[in-house]
Amino acid sequence: MFATKLIPKGTITWVLDELDQKFDESYVFSLDPLLQERLIKYCYRDNEGKYILCWDIARYVNHSFNSSCIATPYKFEVAARDIYPGEELTDDYGYFNLDRPFYCFPEPGCSRTRVMPNDILRYYKEWDQKAADAMRYFNRVEQPLKHLIEHKFIDKVNAIALGKERMDSILLCYYDRSATMKAVS
Repeated sequence: MFATKLIPKGTITWVLDELDQKFDESYVFSLDPLLQERLIKYCYRDNEGKYILCWDIARYVNHSFNSSCIATPYKFEVAARDIYPGEELTDDYGYFNLDRPFYCFPEPGCSRTRVMPNDILRYYKEWDQKAADAMRYFNRVEQPLKHLIEHKFIDKVNAIALGKERMDSILLCYYDRSATMKAVS
């Protein structure tokens, strides 16, 4: 997905909304293997382990270790830097709780070449800083998607943008598979 006009740093680029679909793991694994594979390809997993399928073009945002967008623990993403017309909007898939690792081509300025299901545990400090830095610009830019932020988060987000509160860690987005395994056994 590519920008058609300038997207300033701190601009909301995506919000989880009511049209995004949520699937339990049991449903996903009950599907025909071909359908299961297609669904998993376009989903990410939330902190409860639900598969989330974005209904909009957000599902076409590609991976980059030097992503132009960054997730927040408030179920929206922001531009991590200014994104210019013709530039690709990207996410680091490491914070999407993927089921399987995958290899990537090397990128300038980054030694990573593999996305792992638990990358969030390794890189959360870097991502927290990236998100907090972007949120400093939140009130300085137009926010056409702000009204879609869940009501339970809006006071916190406003306080962060005003510098009155610290941002929570992206670790709140982590799906702890080991906790699920312990609950089952």
